[in-house]
Amino acid sequence: MIDRQSCFRDVTDGVIVFVRLTPKSTKDAVEGVALAADRHAHLKVRVRAVPEDGKANAALEKLLAKELGVATGEVAVVSGATSRLKQIKILGDPHALASKLEALGSPKA
Repeated sequence: MIDRQSCFRDVTDGVIVFVRLTPKSTKDAVEGVALAADRHAHLKVRVRAVPEDGKANAALEKLLAKELGVATGEVAVVSGATSRLKQIKILGDPHALASKLEALGSPKA
């Protein structure tokens, strides 16, 4: 079983989320939590945008903001801008964001 909390960590002004992004998908979606080859958990996200000129990163930020109920400006890629594996900083109350992220990482019925 994967510990959903291991796909993010609290920081003073929000959370850092570990994401594996798949661009050029048929839909924009958060697909739950998975393990990478290095055994670290990450949130699996797909976006329709192409990975050029920051379009996929912008789509990722917009999707996470919508799913978590925060402003788009509160979500930013802080590491991995040109990689599939990214670190996303989301500003806000860490406890409230943790609850929302745990729900996002849960399997869909």
